[in-house]
Amino acid sequence: MFGTALTFSLLAFASAISRNRIRSLNQIKKVNRKGPYIGIITVFATEEDAFFASGSFKPDPKFPFIDLSGRRFRFGVVRGRKVVYVRCGEGMTNAVAATQQMVDLFDIKGIIHFGIAGNTNNSMSIGDVTIPNQIAHTGLWEWLNINGTLDSADVAQLEIGDYNVPKGNGTNLLGHIGYMEEEYYSVAGEPNVAESLLWANISLQWLQLASNLAGMKLEQCVNSSLCLTEKPKLVVGLRASTSNIFLDNAAYRDFLFQKFGVSSADMESAGVAMTSLSNGYPVIVIRGLSDLAGNQEGDNVVSKFGGLAAVNSVKAVLGFIRNLPPITR
Repeated sequence: MFGTALTFSLLAFASAISRNRIRSLNQIKKVNRKGPYIGIITVFATEEDAFFASGSFKPDPKFPFIDLSGRRFRFGVVRGRKVVYVRCGEGMTNAVAATQQMVDLFDIKGIIHFGIAGNTNNSMSIGDVTIPNQIAHTGLWEWLNINGTLDSADVAQLEIGDYNVPKGNGTNLLGHIGYMEEEYYSVAGEPNVAESLLWANISLQWLQLASNLAGMKLEQCVNSSLCLTEKPKLVVGLRASTSNIFLDNAAYRDFLFQKFGVSSADMESAGVAMTSLSNGYPVIVIRGLSDLAGNQEGDNVVSKFGGLAAVNSVKAVLGFIRNLPPITR
């Protein structure tokens, strides 16, 4: 009896899901008739709040949003351009899932990804905005025992024992880490044949458009009593690092800068960029620097300056959208 009731419950649940899916697909067809769109992807609430607080997003009065897989895809206009906006959630898995959903389901012409990031470059400051030209996924590791042999294809290695204090004292059983390249599949490549890829190159045409933003005015103060000592700047053409790690460690921050030459560290950008590029869509990444990624004295300051960094990244997003040429089918 219990089994029969459970079967009916599962069938009813599956039927409800099927109806919701059909309804969503019908809505998607209707919104796509109003396209094409520019896709906008951010990560978490602080960044989303800054985006909506700018007042630039004007929701579509008939189709303001569609809920898919727990995410809300919003439709509207920003600076005269039709956009699809979504908050993906933290980490690479969320970033890739939301990006793939966007390119699969909606009539888009490219993706703008924005948010905050840790600063790994001493020539940059909190509040600055970075628009990288290359992004690497630096969280794809080969973690070996102390006597293990690194693969010759690894692009870098981290000897954990080098960070013993005092240096060279004893043996560190955590061994060493080899940094692996991505297996990158692309519409431009052979089907089912992966390319080894470390650096995802941001779309050149969009980078050139972004270069026009250099010198734009960015916010310097969180409030009347909390301001940065220097005026923030926007820099185009640096490198960025992504991994499923919130970086708050000075030694590892220095390692990333020395080995990879990256100026920012976040948890999503490589996922959005590589997914967009593999599907043949232009992409740009805009990140406001919210903290020093562990190079500070005391606690991380992301809680103090995260909102300011998000506001500055939004300013750059709006400036970039304004510079985009008209979107045509």
